[in-house]
Amino acid sequence: MNVLDGRTAVITGGSRGIGLAIAHAYRAAGAHVVIAARKAEGLAGARAELLRAEAGGGVHTVVANAGEPEQAQRCIDETMERFGRVDVLVNNAATNPYHGDLLDLDLPRAEKTVRVNQYGMIAWTRCAWNASMAEHGGAVINIASVGGLIVDPHIGYYNATKAAMIHMTRQLAYELGPKARVNAIAPGLIKTELARAVWEAREPILTAKLPLRRLGTPEDVASAALFLASDASSWITGQTLVIDGGALALPIGVDE
Repeated sequence: MNVLDGRTAVITGGSRGIGLAIAHAYRAAGAHVVIAARKAEGLAGARAELLRAEAGGGVHTVVANAGEPEQAQRCIDETMERFGRVDVLVNNAATNPYHGDLLDLDLPRAEKTVRVNQYGMIAWTRCAWNASMAEHGGAVINIASVGGLIVDPHIGYYNATKAAMIHMTRQLAYELGPKARVNAIAPGLIKTELARAVWEAREPILTAKLPLRRLGTPEDVASAALFLASDASSWITGQTLVIDGGALALPIGVDE
């Protein structure tokens, strides 16, 4: 028996990268998957890719912006109409419109970042809770970032929203227990198309110091998301699982 047989998972930002890898893992484990993203063409391609893989779960797509609460509600409503339940919610969608020092940050980009990365997580969780989880239980998995645990010279505000996500994971674990479990994953640098400009030219330098000597893949994160969605993690809530190849285990100030 597959570990997610009969369950339904909603994944925001599910048309590519980490979100799509999680959708593949969940469907292979027997779940119906609903993937939400802003662009219809990306969703169509992701749906075709998911259906090419042999698995028992159904696939549904919804065009939705993670930062728009009414679109979150529409996605959850469609999920309930099609599958009758929401057992797993993965808050994966995020935005990062600003690179630079905090003191130079303008209000419009600050508001956009918070709207998607912080409030979006609350809005989608509320919709899933009210529709299904308050009665039947479930698991919420928030894709944070190792950036929420460190200082970075370029994406400090994005990282601040990810730190907030880690804290809100603990808060929601308290508020939604015992019905729902709420956990987070904090990936390090993952080899996605979105991050290609960061890692492609510097991969040998970036991996040389890592204890595991490689960058992460979307599948690495998906494996953790499968564990946190399954009954194997039934006594885990309010936690953040760091998946960074050992980057946070490096001593400070060591060059070699």
